[in-house]
Amino acid sequence: MSLSIHGTVAAGYEPMRTVFEAAFDGAPNMGAALAILVDGELIASLWGGLADERDGRRWEQDTASVIFSCTKGLMSLLVARLVEQGRLDYHAPVARYWPEFAAGGKSAVTVAQALSHQAGLSAPREDFELADILDWDAATSKLGAQAPLWPPGEGYAYHALTHGWLAGELVRRVTGQSPGTYFRETVAPLGAEAWIGLPPARGNVAHLQVAPELAALWETDANKAAAGEVNWPFRAMTLGRALPAALVTSDGGFNDRRVQQAEIPGAGGIATAEGLASIWSAAVAETRGVRLASADVLKRATATVTEGAPVFAAEPPYPRWGMGFQLDSAARRFLTDESFGHDGAGGQVSFADPRHRVGFAFITNWMRGPGDVRGTALVDALRELLGAS
Repeated sequence: MSLSIHGTVAAGYEPMRTVFEAAFDGAPNMGAALAILVDGELIASLWGGLADERDGRRWEQDTASVIFSCTKGLMSLLVARLVEQGRLDYHAPVARYWPEFAAGGKSAVTVAQALSHQAGLSAPREDFELADILDWDAATSKLGAQAPLWPPGEGYAYHALTHGWLAGELVRRVTGQSPGTYFRETVAPLGAEAWIGLPPARGNVAHLQVAPELAALWETDANKAAAGEVNWPFRAMTLGRALPAALVTSDGGFNDRRVQQAEIPGAGGIATAEGLASIWSAAVAETRGVRLASADVLKRATATVTEGAPVFAAEPPYPRWGMGFQLDSAARRFLTDESFGHDGAGGQVSFADPRHRVGFAFITNWMRGPGDVRGTALVDALRELLGAS
């Protein structure tokens, strides 16, 4: 199949199409979409490739895809709104809102620590099964009862999936709504096609594929986990027996419709590129009449909380987080040092930039591993066009 790129770019932003097309090099079965808003206006909406390599279905403007950890950024935005409303306090103990969370020596863990990967719950001590991640009460009850893996607040480790249940249960406790329901109500005025828990009737979801180099990387990690001591970062991704090592198989993991329809706010969000970009745009600029958070609360939420080497050994460069938001760092370059958002497994990139009032989203079903420059190249091109620094 010859590659066809569809969509539009505003005058002056034409180079974005060239860089987007280059993202498909060496990946004939890939599908992807890019959306960028500036000052609340859509200046780029591009899509192309295959949504499903199995039947040749093409990626369309309304194709949605799993956005993996970009979902954490959306959850962090919900929490920031609740802080702005005085319903949550970053510096209060989680147990103020979720009393059962005090079990296992966690009574002093703060909301800020839970959001910034310092809660000591990056992975479960006891295996989760698939049924556990499909059941909100099962997942949150297990985490609420668990003793931390290290003294909370004394270092961090990426809560790859558990982060979503921690943030989501805080949302549920103070709103009385599931995080997916509260999210939909929040973004509905934008008309954003984005969900945490896919509606059963929503079709046209991209089929995820894992590039061979990423599959090999996860296989190596799986073997390390079987060799002796617990490989906690690997366990953070699989939760024991709940998910495959690469997060997806042809019809399992996040390709499983049951997983897509469950509320898994650490990694299970599903969105179109335009839907995701419009949410980030509304965080920093009025977009379709909507502003999702004030500059004041976002200034608090995007101050650096966590950075540097994690509890479990990892190679640099290291990421940087605020109150759940991923911040610009050597590990993930955004537009400027004021940008905030979150990337996602396999190449997803989404963020807001308050300096240039940008909302950005690149999503793809072709999951690549370390060395993936697709999203970075797009951000670099936009930075040059905007004269950003």
